[in-house]
Order: sequence, then C-alpha cells, then structure tokens
Amino acid sequence: MRYKIQEIKPLDDTAIGNIIKKVGEEYGAIGDGFGPPDAEVNAMSQHYADENASRYFIATIKGNIVGGCGIAAFNGSNDVCELRKLFLLPENRGLGLGKKLTEDCLKYAQHKGYTKCYLDTLKSMQSAISLYEKLGFKHLDKSLAGTIHNGCDVWMLKAL
Repeated sequence: MRYKIQEIKPLDDTAIGNIIKKVGEEYGAIGDGFGPPDAEVNAMSQHYADENASRYFIATIKGNIVGGCGIAAFNGSNDVCELRKLFLLPENRGLGLGKKLTEDCLKYAQHKGYTKCYLDTLKSMQSAISLYEKLGFKHLDKSLAGTIHNGCDVWMLKAL
C-alpha cells in the first residue's frame, strides 16, 4: 500500500488530533499523565515548528491521514529531544509507517543537533516498543527528570 509522509499543516490538526485521542483511548492513555490529553493535541501544527527545533510528520494513504509522529526538545533541552505521539490507526499498522515516521523524526533531530532522543510509552504498546528497540532505543529504569507523562511505564533513550 502506498503512503506519503509529510510535515503537518494547520488543516491536518483536527484529523491527527482525533487519531491521537482514539488510539490513546484504545491503549488506556486517558487523563493526566498521558500524551493524548495534552493541550497541543488540538493544534499540533502550531506546536511543532522548525523555529522551535521541532516537527510533526503525518502519514497519509490515498489522501487520508492515518497517523503521525513528532520530535521536539525534551524539557527545553538543546541536546535531548523527545519522540512524541507516534499514533497509527489500527487498520494501518504493520505497513512500515511507524518505522518511517520515527526514522524521519530521528533524521530531523540529528539535523537540528540533538545528541539523544528520549521517549516514554506504555507496556501495552508492544509493537511500538519492539520498533523502538530495533531502532536502537535502550530501556531506562525510570523516566527522565522533567517528563510530563508520569502515567507511562516504559522509558527509552537513544544516542543520535
């Protein structure tokens, strides 16, 4: 199946926001401490901009948004970035989209001079964890200080 990866635009905000909330609900990521309720979810294009050394990519199939993933500074750091909000609709998993989105985010992070990439997720998201491991992320015993997603139970870091 052919897909396209592109930088988010304001007209994509509602669709990706709905996907993030729907998939978050699927995995029980509801309420404070999880990514889907973050204020940025309703206006992703406004929160991920090159001037902030951040970017959010969306994946489309036949013109329909099916998922996305972003990268941004972790807690204001110039060295550590965070892989954020990798969410794909269930019917579009297993196509290589998560890998491509993550790789594009990591390339962007390297281009912006980040030296490490952090992420937090849930044990229930096994396919995502497997992907992160294959891409070189290593498990941490606890979250990095300053994370806002204290509901997550898996923390990983990758040298860029």
